[in-house]
Amino acid sequence: MEKIALILRIVFGVFFAFAGIMHFIKPKIFNRFIPNFLPKLAINFVAGFFELAIGIGLVFNQTSKKAALAMFILMLVFLPIHVWDVFREKPAIGSKKIALLRIPLQFLLLFIAYLIYTF
Repeated sequence: MEKIALILRIVFGVFFAFAGIMHFIKPKIFNRFIPNFLPKLAINFVAGFFELAIGIGLVFNQTSKKAALAMFILMLVFLPIHVWDVFREKPAIGSKKIALLRIPLQFLLLFIAYLIYTF
């Protein structure tokens, strides 16, 4: 089980760190996902910071549990945005099918965060 936990931590650590970096390198990509009533650039940079910090935290054994908990909370925060996207006339992700697929993917990420936390 420890090898599985290590693999999950590394894979999702790299994934989250990359996603976090992309928030800073290509912030306009994420604008469509942020509701218009929110300050887009600020929300984007805050999300990017948390994703990068979570990614780095997952890789190190000393911080992996806290990072997994943060990942879980962040995925819960993002869930309503993904649900909102499904009901938009033109989803930010592109198509209704992909927007619908993101909902179970979000629950999978929640489950993976839980697994990392419990290992």
